[in-house]
Amino acid sequence: MRRVGTGEWRGWREATEEALYGPSGFYRGPEGPAGHFRTSVHASPLFAAAVARLLCRVDEALGRPAELAFVDMAAGRGELVTGVLAALPAEVASRARWYAVERADRPAALDHRIEWLTQPPMGITGLLFANEWLDNVPVEVAEVDAAGVPRLVLVRDDDGAERLGEPVAGAEERWLRRWWPLGSEEVSFPGAPSEEGPSDDVPSEEMPEEMSFDGARAEIGLPRDTAWAGAVASLDRGLAVAVDYAHFASARPPFGTLTGFREGRETTPVPDGSCDITAHVALDACALPGGRVVTQRAALRALGVSGARPALSLAATDPTAYVRALAGAGEAAELTAAGGLGDFGWLLQPVGIPNPMVDGLLADDPPADGLLVDVPDHEEQ
Repeated sequence: MRRVGTGEWRGWREATEEALYGPSGFYRGPEGPAGHFRTSVHASPLFAAAVARLLCRVDEALGRPAELAFVDMAAGRGELVTGVLAALPAEVASRARWYAVERADRPAALDHRIEWLTQPPMGITGLLFANEWLDNVPVEVAEVDAAGVPRLVLVRDDDGAERLGEPVAGAEERWLRRWWPLGSEEVSFPGAPSEEGPSDDVPSEEMPEEMSFDGARAEIGLPRDTAWAGAVASLDRGLAVAVDYAHFASARPPFGTLTGFREGRETTPVPDGSCDITAHVALDACALPGGRVVTQRAALRALGVSGARPALSLAATDPTAYVRALAGAGEAAELTAAGGLGDFGWLLQPVGIPNPMVDGLLADDPPADGLLVDVPDHEEQ
């Protein structure tokens, strides 16, 4: 879907909002996200089954309440919530309420038990799960000019051409300084992940002498921090989970990650409604106190998803079961693969309960592979 461009110069946040969610926006198309890219939800039903097991863990941590909510943020066409509903044990499903949160219209064939909303319901008890939502929350882009000053990047909506605008200021400048420093002053990296957890005291030999070079870019993640805080606030008690490609303060990409996708292929991001526009997420900045970020590989293994091949002896005793198990192992391997879906970050944010994903989470993974960030209390931003 393509809308007629105006040729107007706007910040990337405003231009992306219109291109993705406006009346003729990319996400308004009938095919939905699955028509253009493949998420973990589309890769295998094993993903929804793992989320169903996580919902059962949350249910136990909550003391099996009379009403248990499952909220699917950025639900697409309801694929995840439908899969979780199908995989959940009958006793738990009988107490569950189902919510899909999405800006697009409700699919006609969606199960009548699933409520279709444009905002998460407030005051719920249960699990809020946001798979690849935050990467599509539009953000401004900043770029360092020749004088070392971070400036907002303006984009023309009809062809994607860019030029530099005003210097970054206010809350956006404070966010950049704390979470993705650009500019000529010496900077530190609070909250950086390490095997011992993040620290606000980075040894001087690990700090860059300066971060000023013409063309360095950053995506200003403040709208994502705000959106995530709002989603977490909808929970009275339970667990909120955000799943996305992520980067962290110790290793931000020097030129950002803004890109486009169309029909399964990466493309130049042009905010005309013809393609998805996305950027990786600074999950360490989004996380609230008590949050933890782990790899999808570690999280799914803790929830029983393994890429291990079935025993060869099964082929002799039950060939059909062996073939099914082999196919499942292949799907599990894709979901947990290094360099692919397994490298996604899972931000786990408990509200009023212990983290139900802690026990055994890293049993099979060294800290450098499984645990990415334990989040300390944030300073005021």
